[in-house]
Amino acid sequence: MIRVQADDFDAGAELEHLAAGNRRVGGVCAFVGLVRDMAGERSVSAMTLEHYPGMTEKALQAIVEEARARWPLEDCVVIHRYGRLAPGDRIVLVATASAHRQAAFEACQFLIDWLKTKAPFWKKEDTAAGARWVEARATDDRAAARWETR
Repeated sequence: MIRVQADDFDAGAELEHLAAGNRRVGGVCAFVGLVRDMAGERSVSAMTLEHYPGMTEKALQAIVEEARARWPLEDCVVIHRYGRLAPGDRIVLVATASAHRQAAFEACQFLIDWLKTKAPFWKKEDTAAGARWVEARATDDRAAARWETR
């Protein structure tokens, strides 16, 4: 399941639903991303996320399909928020369910790594010095690149 939404989500309820009734699931792995109140040395009062509806869901679907081709997943969920968010707010949930923990762990990590670099979201941080667009980070690119050769 893929959802791009402005509204918050209940990670616990989403995880409960992910494996409900599927007795083949032996492990669920999840990552919840939160808005930080700092960006380097700058204090962040809010973050605004923008996206292109339709394009974003299509990109996320391609990332999920790649994960499903690489690992034996029973199910997965990707929820990404957009709009104005405050520090501590949930931004993203990526969760995977598989018969075995290793596949669930690896697929979850792959999904968040590729989502960070391949999904069309644009982030703007509000700081005391004004608003600024967030640039791509080399650490995110390196994290995603390690999956290119697998």
